[in-house]
Amino acid sequence: MRIAFLGTSAFAVPALRAVAVHHEVSLVVTQPDRPAGRHAVLAPPPVKSAASALGLPVFQPERVSQPDAVARLREARPDVLVVAAYGQILREAAFQSAPLGAINIHASLLPRYRGAAPINWAIARGETTTGVTTFVIDRGMDTGPMLLARPLTIGPEETAGELEARLAVLGAEAIVETLAGLADGSLEPIPQPEGATLAPKLDRGHGRIDWTQPARDVHNLVRGMTPWPGAWTPLDGGRAKIHRTARTEIAVGPLSPGSVGPRVSGRLLVACGDRLLEILEIQRDGRARATGSEFLNGLRPGVAFG
Repeated sequence: MRIAFLGTSAFAVPALRAVAVHHEVSLVVTQPDRPAGRHAVLAPPPVKSAASALGLPVFQPERVSQPDAVARLREARPDVLVVAAYGQILREAAFQSAPLGAINIHASLLPRYRGAAPINWAIARGETTTGVTTFVIDRGMDTGPMLLARPLTIGPEETAGELEARLAVLGAEAIVETLAGLADGSLEPIPQPEGATLAPKLDRGHGRIDWTQPARDVHNLVRGMTPWPGAWTPLDGGRAKIHRTARTEIAVGPLSPGSVGPRVSGRLLVACGDRLLEILEIQRDGRARATGSEFLNGLRPGVAFG
């Protein structure tokens, strides 16, 4: 099949490489280069770098649904569009620019976690299973008929970044199987079932820790917000980012939420709503990462989190 591939982030790279092995990729559409790093140097998105390495033509419109961008898509004469973590909503003119429409690789088992951040919210809400779904794009937000779903177990300590890497590989396998099924007629779209949940776009405010919540929920939030936007807490007039935690079975006793537990263990233990949570990796703004025990050694007695 002749494919136009739309993707931007690292999640889409394994899918692009897999599709390029099995099909003719006539065009790769990705977001424009953006400033990155402390010095705001323009950097290409991961999909652009991967496409260039494969020798594929790259197109970087500001808005893919604008008339000139849609015209460029049509010039590529794709049979189908493949979309993975592109970062823009496709309007009808764009997703109908190919005879077979547009197929999206979504990082959840639809209709669960429709939206921009399905991996993060699945972990933050304590899910133990997720997966990928390929579906036909329609006018709604991840509402189109499904083609293929593949489940994946979430590790109990797995962060969003770690899970994304595994889902990216699964998504690549799923899109190759999906395109093969469309080509031989063995795969037909089916409507999504009831029971939709949403996974809205993240901002830094979503990462703020509420220490009154159960330790399990705080632990899941840290995992779900890592590496971005990061879980954080006010601390001693500033802010600290929490990179990794571990649950304990130690009751909080008389400690109020956010209080530091007994120092005698050498572990950085913080009271949540029901249990003490161990902080394994932590970082003050403008400082290097530290282990919990290293951080504890420099923490003033009586200072509380939050």
